[in-house]
Amino acid sequence: MSQVRTVAVVVGSLRKDSVSRKVAKALAAQTPNLKFRFVEIGDLPHYDQDIETDAPPAAWTRFRNEVAGADAVLFVTPEYNRSVPGVLKNAIDVGSRPYGASAWDGKPGAVISVSPGAIGGFGANHHLRQALVFLNVPLLSQEAYIGNAFALFDEAGELINESTAEFLKSFGAAFTGWIEKILADAPATRAAA
Repeated sequence: MSQVRTVAVVVGSLRKDSVSRKVAKALAAQTPNLKFRFVEIGDLPHYDQDIETDAPPAAWTRFRNEVAGADAVLFVTPEYNRSVPGVLKNAIDVGSRPYGASAWDGKPGAVISVSPGAIGGFGANHHLRQALVFLNVPLLSQEAYIGNAFALFDEAGELINESTAEFLKSFGAAFTGWIEKILADAPATRAAA
């Protein structure tokens, strides 16, 4: 690999002690060959086309620029009512506009869903994938469901489960390879972005 790739990390949970954020940080620790930058979504006004003017909300512009400036994107999300949290769906909508200038277009991506339950956010993972495919985000086909997530970290937020650490290391390696493949296959598209 010729350069360190930057990954915009979008966490679907705003909670201060978010286990989704802990998983994202643990993945970053297991994948030192990528540079992970967390892109915050909690300050994004709800998407409303009426305020999509020549001077959109500053938070929208910041978010779009941070996503656009990354080589790839990683989504780590909890599951709310068998789907993604509303704040994450709003971020996806904000990033996809204005029409024809989506920050997501062509960016290699990956999805990890996180849950305190046993099935690891299966519904959220698949709903998110559906939206991202529509937005032309080439997704790593390896699916990642992190179940029983509250038991995986100590009180300091450090990952203490060895099998999860190994899984994240493997996932990070697969994601790195995916990013390189997608960017190598579409150099002209990426250079124009």
